[in-house]
Amino acid sequence: MGGLPVIVAGGGIGGLTAALALARRGLPVRLYERAAGFGEVGAGLQLGPNAMRVLAALGLADAVTDAGFRPRALEMRLGGSGRTVFRLPVNRGEGPPYVQIHRADLIRILLDAARAAGVALVPGRAVADLAQDRRAVLVRLEDGEEVAGRALIGADGIGSTVQRRLFGPAPARFTGQVAWRATIPAETLAQGLVAPHATVWVGAGRHLVSYFLRGGRLVNLVAVEERADWTRESWTDRGDPAALRAAFAGWHPRVTGLIGAVRDCFLWALHDRPPLPRWSVGRVTLLGDACHPMLPFMAQGAAMAIEDAHVLAACLAVGPEAPALARYEALRRARTARVQAAARRNAWRFHLKGRLARLAVYGPMAAASLAAPGLLRGALAWLYDHDATRAGGPGG
Repeated sequence: MGGLPVIVAGGGIGGLTAALALARRGLPVRLYERAAGFGEVGAGLQLGPNAMRVLAALGLADAVTDAGFRPRALEMRLGGSGRTVFRLPVNRGEGPPYVQIHRADLIRILLDAARAAGVALVPGRAVADLAQDRRAVLVRLEDGEEVAGRALIGADGIGSTVQRRLFGPAPARFTGQVAWRATIPAETLAQGLVAPHATVWVGAGRHLVSYFLRGGRLVNLVAVEERADWTRESWTDRGDPAALRAAFAGWHPRVTGLIGAVRDCFLWALHDRPPLPRWSVGRVTLLGDACHPMLPFMAQGAAMAIEDAHVLAACLAVGPEAPALARYEALRRARTARVQAAARRNAWRFHLKGRLARLAVYGPMAAASLAAPGLLRGALAWLYDHDATRAGGPGG
């Protein structure tokens, strides 16, 4: 039993972080990824201080920061007038940084570190089924091969095979919202069109997020619209830039100018699922979107998977496996459910319809931003000040 590996299903951000964290604690790890190669479709993501604490503990903070962009502030602006609702300064020198990074760059950093740590990385192979007993978990791959492990981690996304095998179907629901994503070379944009902030532009039934990547050489754009005629989850479906421009016609010139520079974009439907009542059965557990898919409206999907990974590795390092996975789940479920709920609230907050509704919600935010900015920072302390590196181990 001592030589059996921990098996990780899924080679995205959560799976690679878990594999790396486990290997750094001396556990043998085999990671299976369905795709033929390791990589990540998509564009930018944001890593708050809570995620960067974990990456620092794994020795990756400098590489991530160097590959990304450090914004000066988080801000909300009205899509029509451009008026600032709030601006929260970040990266002022205290504590871990707030970093915006391309998914492909983060995957590359994690992949290199996992390989150097001795993780067995197996692309082009996917988990199809599982069985377990008191001594081990037996994983059957889609090609029929069977592999034994001391534990199995399902980090295989919102359509997780591991989740279905544990608990049966739990279909994600379409939220009635679709998202366009695009990246634009910064050199093609007018000077000053995009501020060095993470900016969310809000309006009736839609919003747009813009920020820099790769040291400011690239601009990431995510635009969300309420509509019911597109329900596909794929991140590789092409969108129509003309439809994107039409959806935000009449918005502030900085928004329309940015959208006007989009030449290629992708479109995907946003799906959600209520928190699962359980994540673990015996030697098998779930991680990241497999157990708590996040709407993108708190910019915390990758961060929650990274936090999960560190806590899970800390728990497994002190074993035995089944109690360790139960402890991991107990430590993580309440926090991830809270972030899921906050993201759902932002889906409503960003799309308010009517002047009175906007005044009632945005007015106090604007007043606090001007008169008492500490209140805004304090309201997010539960999120950004959390230290997942202190959880999971002995006494943690």
